Amino acid sequence: MSIQIKKIGKLFGRTQVLKDISLDIASGEMVALLGPSGSGKTTLLRIIAGLEQHSHGLLRFHGQDVSRIHAKDRHVGFVFQHYALFRHMTVFDNVAFGLTVMPRKQRPSSQAIKQKVMQLLDMVQLAHLASRYPSQLSGGQKQRVALARALAVEPQILLLDEPFGALDAQVRIELRRWLRQLHDELKFTSVFVTHDQEEAMEVADRIVVMSQGHIEQVGTPDDIWQRPETRFVLEFMGEVNQLHGQIKGSQLHIDGYEFPLHHASAQQGEVDVFLRPWDITLKKDVDEQHRLPVRVIESGPRGHFWQLTVQPIGWGHEPLSVVWQSSHVTPVRGEHYFLGSQQAKIYQGENELLFPQLAKSA
Repeated sequence: MSIQIKKIGKLFGRTQVLKDISLDIASGEMVALLGPSGSGKTTLLRIIAGLEQHSHGLLRFHGQDVSRIHAKDRHVGFVFQHYALFRHMTVFDNVAFGLTVMPRKQRPSSQAIKQKVMQLLDMVQLAHLASRYPSQLSGGQKQRVALARALAVEPQILLLDEPFGALDAQVRIELRRWLRQLHDELKFTSVFVTHDQEEAMEVADRIVVMSQGHIEQVGTPDDIWQRPETRFVLEFMGEVNQLHGQIKGSQLHIDGYEFPLHHASAQQGEVDVFLRPWDITLKKDVDEQHRLPVRVIESGPRGHFWQLTVQPIGWGHEPLSVVWQSSHVTPVRGEHYFLGSQQAKIYQGENELLFPQLAKSA
């Protein structure tokens, strides 16, 4: 079941929380709505579910306008962050609930319901807990029950609101892998809300990055990570170091250090320079590409790399994060290096300034 969203807006009183959102989701696709609190991602999910009415715009499922169709008639399954299980019902009865309250003409027989519920509990690996109550389950088990309940009525679209947000880190990792496998097996269309970049990167086919009620970028995890289209996406997705500089003529100045840009820029004045930790290189000796002196103030192994924190010497103020991937030399706290990067991104306000040759000199 495909989803078409065209120029959807939402007002709460005089506050506009969604601003002309347009998005197409293909049938069988898993899409993450990713953004900080207040970005509008949960409001958009609730509009798709029919739990919230949009103020303007169009919402279609497989070409059909569903704007006036009640939530219960949209064939949408919804999984909440805090499970929303019925405490007085067993695991079996929780999963069966949606089937037992269907209109009489559509309701399966008791035997068919039992067969369907046990099949789902097998799928979520909880058949042995069918007679237990929610209070007897772990957080991960509760979330699997909630997912099985949502799937029981065979929804054409599955919506999940921060489904793993209340779980421990290790349980989250296990469940999101399991959810991806389940999605690949059943091929349902799925949209989930998260503020966890790692979760979105691992599970989704595409990521929709949202901020302040509008979409910043839509793309595959690789697109979002490698090719951020806006300053917000660059800063929001993963760790990034920020330096302040100035462009004067064809030179980039960072606290007295000059880097040639190989051509004069039409944009002059104050700029921000962004460096990912893994795009930074360090050398013991100064050269054309490594001019900025730093001192190692923290150094720790992280499996196949070392995580460093370095303090600028005589320039800048804030410590910088560096991923050190050399296996030949172990960095030691207190050592001095010279810093460079071949992947600097330069912004003036919200606009990225492109300097193709900067990689050779900064």
